[in-house]
Amino acid sequence: MKLRVLLNPTAGTGSAGRRLPEIRQALLAAGLQHDLAETRGPGDAARLVDEARADGVECLAVVGGDGTLNEVSQAFLDAEGRPRPGPDLALLPAGTGGDFRKTFGVGPDLAAAARRLRDATPRPIDLGVLTLTDHQGRQIRRAFINVASFGLGGLTDRIVNQSPKWLGGKVSFFLGALRAMAVYRNLPVRVLVDGEPCLEAPVLNVALANGRYFGGGMHIAPNADPSDGLLDVIALYDLTRAQGIGLAAKIYRGTHPGSPGVRVARGRVVEAAPLHSKDEVLIDMDGETPGRLPLRAELAPGALRLRA
Repeated sequence: MKLRVLLNPTAGTGSAGRRLPEIRQALLAAGLQHDLAETRGPGDAARLVDEARADGVECLAVVGGDGTLNEVSQAFLDAEGRPRPGPDLALLPAGTGGDFRKTFGVGPDLAAAARRLRDATPRPIDLGVLTLTDHQGRQIRRAFINVASFGLGGLTDRIVNQSPKWLGGKVSFFLGALRAMAVYRNLPVRVLVDGEPCLEAPVLNVALANGRYFGGGMHIAPNADPSDGLLDVIALYDLTRAQGIGLAAKIYRGTHPGSPGVRVARGRVVEAAPLHSKDEVLIDMDGETPGRLPLRAELAPGALRLRA
């Protein structure tokens, strides 16, 4: 297997770069010869995927958080939003957020992750395709690999990404969510799933989930399957600030479905728009904040192959 490590040296406030000797040792101990490519700045991971594709790399082991994985996923869509083939992906733990790998049970142990990479049978997984409005008001198309959401999640991302992350992913996101909750105002939104009305209400947050975890360990979509061709829609709506805070413990445990103010649906295409065009409802996409509603989300089934 021609294996290349794609490293974001700044992930996890630099911890990914500092762990490079340990990463390489774990791979070699598992019998995995490899070469290395490092990102030079924001958005550079997609270029490195293109280089790996041209070099005939069979598997790309991504070292970074969910933001790095999101950058990687952009290289698997063409300009028209159609899936592009590329190398298999593998997950090596590092970064501020590691929510996507939790869906597959990939823990923080590098040696164990290297052995999984070596022994895993590649499995097809779905890639999210999001059409949205960017911060300049233009319609853009972006890929997402884990969870896209809007409402409180988008505001939380803005706060977290503007704050120091030395406390680690889970604490950073939890504190960011508390700060966002203090100023966030529920805004009325209309949500359609496969063209049918799903929700029309003031929302705290609505998650469109390919994976099961987001926000530094919140088990937002306990039944999501990244290979079923469907998005799990989890809407938190008509909740006061106190009710939202009270629901947080259930969300971390994944026991919130069925609670008052929680609606769950599943479908291939999700569309959402604010009921009042002047309202700015921010979008979270794998921990990034690319823009605001309106949006259309769908999946490219089996567009990626994962060794995990």
